[in-house]
Amino acid sequence: MILRLLALLLFGITRLHAGEEPALAALRAADDERVRATLAADRVGLNRIYSDELRYAHSTGVVDTKAGLVETITSGRTKYEAFRYEERSFEVLAPGAAIMTGRAQVRVTTADGSSEARLSFLGVWREEKGKWRFRAWQSCKIPAP
Repeated sequence: MILRLLALLLFGITRLHAGEEPALAALRAADDERVRATLAADRVGLNRIYSDELRYAHSTGVVDTKAGLVETITSGRTKYEAFRYEERSFEVLAPGAAIMTGRAQVRVTTADGSSEARLSFLGVWREEKGKWRFRAWQSCKIPAP
């Protein structure tokens, strides 16, 4: 009886883990699309991937909404010229909810000039109407050694 329960438990864990794989692939694809739309200043793409409830906390401490961030990027006030992940991982916390953590190198141009930063970040993704949407971002600059 105990062996049967243990087998069922292990089978259930294996199925749960295997079930996460399609979600992780979909999250990676959604985030790749987010980065592409950001670099291209693609208003349609950004509006499609961002949740209407987006809360985006820049490494400067400025907090944006979806409308504010889309306008900032597509107007050219902030031009993302490069975005390269050093590390990026996803964890599905519950059905329809996931976090993304890692480090990235980002180059932007604003009215103040061009700057580069190495960031540590936390991103939140939520499944909305069958699609993964970018719900929140918080980043901080990693000081030079």
